[in-house]
Amino acid sequence: MKKQRKMNSALKRLIMTLMFLALSAVVLAGCASGGGSETASGDGKLKITATTGMIANVAAEVGGDDVVVTGLMGSGIDPHLYKASQGDVKKLDEADIIFYNGLHLEGKMGEMFEKLEKQKPTVAVSSQIPESELHGNPSGDSTSHDPHIWFNVKLWMSATEVMRDTLVEKDPANEAAYKERAEAYLAKLEELDQYAREQIATIPEKGRILVTAHDAFGYFGAAYGLEVTGLQGMNTMSEYGSKDVSELRDFLVEKQIKAVFIESSVPRKSIDSVIEGARQLGHEVTIGGELFSDAMGDPGTEEGTYIGMVKHNVDTIVNALK
Repeated sequence: MKKQRKMNSALKRLIMTLMFLALSAVVLAGCASGGGSETASGDGKLKITATTGMIANVAAEVGGDDVVVTGLMGSGIDPHLYKASQGDVKKLDEADIIFYNGLHLEGKMGEMFEKLEKQKPTVAVSSQIPESELHGNPSGDSTSHDPHIWFNVKLWMSATEVMRDTLVEKDPANEAAYKERAEAYLAKLEELDQYAREQIATIPEKGRILVTAHDAFGYFGAAYGLEVTGLQGMNTMSEYGSKDVSELRDFLVEKQIKAVFIESSVPRKSIDSVIEGARQLGHEVTIGGELFSDAMGDPGTEEGTYIGMVKHNVDTIVNALK
């Protein structure tokens, strides 16, 4: 019996020793793999948090398999009115890089970005666009610009280059891959820019007037040859009144405009009031279709990508106005 107890005791000590050695090996392995990593993700990939879907899409295209991208604002979300949730704050905290539009698009998040940029790369993708190429605020505010830069594909190419350069600086080991993917994507944007020019040019010149719920398409009109007007200003935080409705109604009647457009991220009731006003004056106006302005379409659809969104807008406008 005594001999048996000694054997059991020795066996227990052996098991405890083996468990200790195994645990030590796991801890050491964890230190070896995690101690030198500059990324927040456990697999060594850069964690990127982007505000709008347009930015998230480009970051994913350029970053490829070397990044994990999280977008804060989904389809149908208006960035002008967006407020960050507690979950968003966590995503921003855990990110290695934060990309945002800038130019006061994400107006309610400005102070947050100022604090975060002291801790990690927090980059406005509009930062390298020359001021001479930015549109002013129609309200006369000299301190701000029209933030809807993605509607000029050439300007969005600049945003793509900013994201590429930021990724290269943060993760130089994958520089070649980032540059190769960016070059391929920029070539697609060149084709998209040419497509927009060619298609808009098929609309009779007299009919190249784009009327929407809010003034988001200024860059688009300037780049591709359309006169653009909206019921609200370029920021949906601004209110519209009866005077705005009557002025736009009179504009539709005077120019004999047959179609206006609603937007996926703006309630259509605003434009419906203009259509009804024109009808009362004997002028019939139809909805030419839904455009994507401040947000892309649903994930998994063509319109859920930047290129697909722009093509959808171009095709919708041309089909209604041609």
